[in-house]
Amino acid sequence: MKSIFIKYRIFFGVFFVLSTIILYLFYTALKPSKTLPIYNPADVNPELVDSTVQYISKYHTIADFSFVNQNGKTITQKDYEGKIYVANFFFTTCGSICPKMTGNLVEVQKAIINNPKVKLLSHTVFPENDNVAVLKAYAIKNGVDDSKWNLVTGDKKEIYTMARKSYLAVKLGKPSELYDMVHTENFVLVDGKRRVRGFYDGTKEEDIQKLIIDINFLSNE
Repeated sequence: MKSIFIKYRIFFGVFFVLSTIILYLFYTALKPSKTLPIYNPADVNPELVDSTVQYISKYHTIADFSFVNQNGKTITQKDYEGKIYVANFFFTTCGSICPKMTGNLVEVQKAIINNPKVKLLSHTVFPENDNVAVLKAYAIKNGVDDSKWNLVTGDKKEIYTMARKSYLAVKLGKPSELYDMVHTENFVLVDGKRRVRGFYDGTKEEDIQKLIIDINFLSNE
């Protein structure tokens, strides 16, 4: 038996290598490739979406916008053109979920700091309080990198419109207040074509890790 193995050792070696390659190719072909969904208003909890767009089931993209950041600079969609970015809604005096969310966005900032394809965008839902000076102080306190992360303020109606019609991520507040919003823990992942690709709980570490993985996936698409 041993002599047969020695005699045909080259054959067995080649057979083993080829078998390994074939099995790997079959595994690769059959293994489902990772994909990220493309979200439209019809796919999302109606509580988070303006009633005028709830019926839209395809081709949804983030609308044009214009806000002012922590440095007094006007930020528009041009600043995010072709970029992957994470958007969220907060206010500086929030003492409940905002500190946790901001801390987790700092971790995301660390993960994307050397990736030129990715940025962050945080909208205040309390613009009457969160002016440029307040946002700047908040940015400094939390280690915001101005080149990667914009904290923006502006007209409350415009912020509301973006939250409910574009990002599909913010609940209504008091019915008596048309533009009163209750911000949520949602982080929204937007791709370079301005499409919504994911929602993540900004208070949960496991969601933050998934967000970072998904950002890297989009970066390499």
